[in-house]
Amino acid sequence: MNAIIDFLNTIFWGYVLIYGLLAVGVYFTVRLGFIQFRHFAEMWRCVIGSGETDRDGISPFQALTVSLASRVGTGNIAGVAVALTLGGPGAIFWMWMVALVGMATAYAESTLAQLYKVHGPGGMYRGGPAYYIARGLGQPWLAAIFSVALILSFGLIFNAVQANSIAEAVERSFGINKALVGVAVAALTAVIIFGGIPQIARVAEKVVPAMAGLYLLAAVIVLVMNAGEVPGILVGIVKSAFGLQEAVGGVAGGVMAAALNGIKRGLFSNEAGMGSAPNIAAVATPDPHHPSSQGFVQALGVFIDTLLICTATAVMILLADVMPSAELTGVNLTQAALTDHFGGFGGIFVAIAIFFFAFTSIIGNYSYAENAVVFLGGGTTGILVLRVAALAMVIWGAMQAVSTVFNFADASMGLMATINLIAIVALSGTITYVTRDYVRQRKSGQEPKFHIADHPEIAPGVTREIWK
Repeated sequence: MNAIIDFLNTIFWGYVLIYGLLAVGVYFTVRLGFIQFRHFAEMWRCVIGSGETDRDGISPFQALTVSLASRVGTGNIAGVAVALTLGGPGAIFWMWMVALVGMATAYAESTLAQLYKVHGPGGMYRGGPAYYIARGLGQPWLAAIFSVALILSFGLIFNAVQANSIAEAVERSFGINKALVGVAVAALTAVIIFGGIPQIARVAEKVVPAMAGLYLLAAVIVLVMNAGEVPGILVGIVKSAFGLQEAVGGVAGGVMAAALNGIKRGLFSNEAGMGSAPNIAAVATPDPHHPSSQGFVQALGVFIDTLLICTATAVMILLADVMPSAELTGVNLTQAALTDHFGGFGGIFVAIAIFFFAFTSIIGNYSYAENAVVFLGGGTTGILVLRVAALAMVIWGAMQAVSTVFNFADASMGLMATINLIAIVALSGTITYVTRDYVRQRKSGQEPKFHIADHPEIAPGVTREIWK
């Protein structure tokens, strides 16, 4: 079984996703007219002042913070450090590049999720790749496979991984037993997820901005403290990306190592094209009331995750006197860097950041899985089973080394991402049509609105009463 999973991961992560995600990102960047650059201001406009919602959905800002809760995890702290260790400073440049094209992919998949959303049990909006695969492509069997892969990876296994990161950080910094940490995290998680997606959204909109803001503030302080070195660091990142500057520490492989590690870090962190964030994008009540507006919101999420938060970690490490040491990597490298900048408080700050980054990932990941359970017809009983299973995985993950099941999660995520990429490319004509409608209205000075009756030629699977 392990051999089969390893083979699938080699195919998915060695070929399909590395090249597929990049190719799809470039494709949508070109087809949508470099939308992430030309309409960057529109992304902010669709978030700022978007607090209004209705009884069936959450606000666009809440949807952004839930997606960031999932995107911004321990990988932003540990994963960036690993990329620097294996790929050198140049890895950060390639991380930026993959995020820039990924913004177009994130826009495309979340726009589709909005367009094909439905009213689920209790009237709440539900949607995501499973829904546009089933209703847009007419392939419900493929949508079911996607949903199962999503539940296994995001709903269960990744939450065990995040719980393990929390338990190790707390035990290392405060000496508290991992089992106790696991039970405490599970209890806190239960309080939130048993309130459903609206409760998750309310927590995320308060915790995520504070969490990300404090982390970025630490990076700004480091930049100010080392202002004279910043230009050299930035030039070094670009030079290293193209092999024009000698690598530091244990980095080997030059340009290829920088590109491969930066691309992998970027893809894994921002999740653009994975089919995860669209599950919460569909639950939002868009403002303006047009599918494209939520696409813009989620494209901004990729920018915040990678261009801001991952870069903050990289800058704090590169400006510290720690990179020449090949013995440090992952969380230890980030902790050493912040200890260098802030003394003993730096290590404690990293431990606290890991807790909040990982914990919010747990509740964000769960929200995606709940949508998949609803699609599969799980109803109230199915959601209850998912909640209990997710809490059990949090406790188990806190106490166990999770490397074995993590390989299985990688395979599940690889499968769901592959299915999602095929779907959004197949539906790219619909995405382009909807985008042009939004841009046309905005250019004419109107507040963009989408009325399905005005567009009888597209999207036969759309729930008409939502877009009437």
